[in-house]
Amino acid sequence: MNSTSKPVLKIDWATHEAAKFACLNWHYSGCMPGAKKQASIGVWECGKFIGVIVFSPGASAMLGNPYGLNQFQCTELVRVALTKHKTPVSRMVAIALKFIKKHSPGIRLVVSFADPYREHNGGIYQAGNWIYAGTSSPTRVFRHNGKIIHHRTLDASDFKKGKKKEAPEGAEKITLPGKHRYLMPLDDEMREQIAPLTKPYPKRSPRAKEQDAGHHPALGGVTPTRTLQILEAA
Repeated sequence: MNSTSKPVLKIDWATHEAAKFACLNWHYSGCMPGAKKQASIGVWECGKFIGVIVFSPGASAMLGNPYGLNQFQCTELVRVALTKHKTPVSRMVAIALKFIKKHSPGIRLVVSFADPYREHNGGIYQAGNWIYAGTSSPTRVFRHNGKIIHHRTLDASDFKKGKKKEAPEGAEKITLPGKHRYLMPLDDEMREQIAPLTKPYPKRSPRAKEQDAGHHPALGGVTPTRTLQILEAA
């Protein structure tokens, strides 16, 4: 491959072990999503495994309710965990969406969130022409030793024992800003339905441009891609 040609990219299912390794080592959260049912799509560049793009039903079974969809028709993009690469992240996500559309034809909408607390404003979604639908509600959480602990984590921690785990001693209770919500419809009818929800994209800080959704600085950029054309060509 010469320096001017596009790197050869392969998208396929990834094992749970491969997805876990990528999320633990190449995503800012350092953890694998907690949902039991997940679709982990592996990414290989020039024959080398470079990470995963993970979809799941989301933290709530009501993810699709605002759009008239059930949990089998709506999925959330929950991780983009990548090591060093040359391909723009937005292109990898676009191809992963095409893959999901082909192998899970019942899914009509993909939702993803960008966390302004982490200085993420959704650069890869803006580059991929996703629909911006505003922000979610602010969230009350605990902060302890620099880590964020959600109430749902405490609520579920000792569920089998019938009791709720307490927040660590010294934990500070804070309010996180609402997350930016992005939507990608996978069919024309859904696109027409959610079009009225479209809002102007939030502006990105210089740091956010490089760090959105697990993107690594100087390792691919957020070059705009024609996501809709890629999807429609499937």
